Amino acid sequence: MTNPSVAGDELEALLDYLRESRGFDFGGYKRTGLARRITHRMSQAGIDSFHDYLDLLQVDAAEFTALFNTILINVTGFFRDPEAWDRLRTEVVPGLLAERSPGDPLRVWSTGCSSGQEAYSLAMLLAEELGPDAYLQQVKIYATDIDDDALSQARHAAYQEAELEGVPDELRTKYFEKRGDRYVFTPDLRRTVIFGRNDLVQDAPISRVDLLLCRNTLMYFNAETQQRVLNRFHFALVPRGVLFLGRAEMLLGRSRMFEPIDLKQRIFRRVADRSMTSGRRPLPPPADGPVTDRLRELSLAASPIAQLVVGLDDTLVMQSDQAASLFGLSRRDLGRPIRELEVSYQPLALRSHLDQVIAEQKPIRVSEVEFGRAGGVTHWFEVHLTPVLDSSVLLGVSVVFHDVTATRALRQEVERSGRQLEATNAELQSTNEELETTNEELQSTVEELETTNEELQSTNEELETMNEELQSANDELQIINEAVRERSTELNDVNDFLESVLSAFTAGVIVVDLEMRILAWNAAAQELWGVRGDEAEGQHLLNLDVGLPADVLRPLVRAALSDPAGASETRLDAVNRRGRAIVVRLLCSALRGPDGQQRGVLLTMEPVERH
Repeated sequence: MTNPSVAGDELEALLDYLRESRGFDFGGYKRTGLARRITHRMSQAGIDSFHDYLDLLQVDAAEFTALFNTILINVTGFFRDPEAWDRLRTEVVPGLLAERSPGDPLRVWSTGCSSGQEAYSLAMLLAEELGPDAYLQQVKIYATDIDDDALSQARHAAYQEAELEGVPDELRTKYFEKRGDRYVFTPDLRRTVIFGRNDLVQDAPISRVDLLLCRNTLMYFNAETQQRVLNRFHFALVPRGVLFLGRAEMLLGRSRMFEPIDLKQRIFRRVADRSMTSGRRPLPPPADGPVTDRLRELSLAASPIAQLVVGLDDTLVMQSDQAASLFGLSRRDLGRPIRELEVSYQPLALRSHLDQVIAEQKPIRVSEVEFGRAGGVTHWFEVHLTPVLDSSVLLGVSVVFHDVTATRALRQEVERSGRQLEATNAELQSTNEELETTNEELQSTVEELETTNEELQSTNEELETMNEELQSANDELQIINEAVRERSTELNDVNDFLESVLSAFTAGVIVVDLEMRILAWNAAAQELWGVRGDEAEGQHLLNLDVGLPADVLRPLVRAALSDPAGASETRLDAVNRRGRAIVVRLLCSALRGPDGQQRGVLLTMEPVERH
C-alpha cells in the first residue's frame, strides 16, 4: 500500500506540474475531492500512482483535456464562481463605464462560450448596470467557440430549470420566459449576443474589445500556445480593457501585457505600453532649454491632428496648423482669452469642459461632435481634453480634436452591414427552426396516418360486423312491421266499429277523460250543439261555447269522476245550435276499463221538450 505522505507529495508534484505547464492553479481546491477526481481519471487510464500519471501527462498532451474535464465537472453555468461575478458587477464594470463617455459603445467577447450561459450572464449583468434601453443601444456581445453543436444550443437560448440554478429569482423572472418545460432568454437582449465559430489559436481575434472573458480555456493549451493566445487577447482589448479568466487559471511567463485588478478572482487589465514586453527601457526625459521649447512648439504646429493648448489664465497658448486651418485661427490669436474666439463654442461648448478638467484634473472625452464647414462639408470629432501637469502641478489643458469622420462613416456602414447580417442570421435561424418543426410535423403526420390506417381497417371490420347485425335487425323489423300492420288493421276495424256505434246513437254522446278533456263527440252531439267532432275533441268540456250550462255540468261530471260506481240523470235547460231553448235529459255515468280502473265519464243527452 502506498504511504499516504508519499502519495500526498506525489499529488502536490502533479499539481505543481499542471500549474507550471498549463497555468492552471488548483491550490484553492480541497485536496480530498481533488485527489478523488484525479484518481478516478487515473483508473480510467489504467494507472495506479500520481507519479506514473505525471509521466503520462508529460508524453500525452491529449490527456490534459480528459483530466480537466474530469476535475471541472460543471464546465459551464450561469454566474459560475459568484464571488468573481460579484466583483465584476460591483467594481470592474462600473470602472469601465466611468472611463467612457455616456452612450459610448461597449464591446464584449466571451471566448469558449460553450452553450451560452456565460454570454447571457454578461448580458444580464450589463443590462442591470446600464438599464435596458441604454444596454440595447450600446452593448454588443460576441460569443465564440469551436464546437458547432454547442453554438447551436447557445443560439436557441433555451434551458432546463436545473440549468438556471445560478440565476437569482428576480433575474430569472425578468430575463427568462417559460415555454413548456424550458426557460427562454428574452428576445430583446438575445439579439445583442452574436454567436460565431472562432479558433483562438488559428483565427483572427475580435478587435476593440472592452471586456474579454476566457474562463477555463487557456488550461487546454501548452505554455507556448497560451502566450500566443494572450498576445491575441492583448491586441483585441482596448487600452485598459479587462481580461476575466477562470478561478484557477494563471498568466504564464509573468507577462507584463496585463496587470492584476483582483488576482484572487483572476481579473486583469491590459497594459497599454507594449514596449514593456520587449524589455526596452523608457526613454529619459528631454532636456529643458530654448531649443527644446522651440522644437516642441514646431512639432505641435506640424502635427496632422488639430490641437490647442489653453493656459490656466484661460488664454490660447499653442495651436497646431491643422487646428488653425479648421477653426479659422492665426498666430495673432495666441495669448487671447479663449472665450473671445469662435472655437470656444464651435464645434462644442469648450469652456465648460475646460473648467471641468481644471477642477477635477482628470481627462475627459467628448464623442460625436459635429462641425459643419462652409460648402456643406461636415466633420465629426472625438475631442480629448487632458490636463497638462508638471510634477503634479497643473499648467494648462491640451485639447485634441480627432477627426473621426471617415471612421464614423465606416462604423455606420459596418453597423448597417452587421444589422443586415444579424437580420439574415435571424431569418436563417428562423427558417431552420421552421424546417425542423415542419420535419417533426411531417414525421408526426406519417405516424398519425399509419395509426389512422390501422384504425380504418379495424373500423371496416367493425362496420362489416355491424352490417350483418343491421341486416338481422332489418329482418326482425320487417316481422315487427307486419305485426304492426296487422295490429293497425285491427285497430282501424275497432275504431270503425266504435264510430259506427257512436253514429247509431240518436242521442248526443260525449266522452271525457279524467281531466274533463273530450275524447269522443258523435254526430248527434254535433247536430244538437253545432260543433264538429274534430273541433271538440281534445278541448276541455267546460271551455266549449255551447248551450250547456257549465255550472250544472261541472258538479255532475265531478260526482261521476269521484264515484266510479255511480251514475246520475237530470234534466236541464239548454240552448241548441239554432238558438232555441230546449230541455235536455242528461245521463252522466263513469267510464271504466276492463281492469276496473276509471277512464273518464260518458255523457248522453237527448232533448225531451222543444220550445
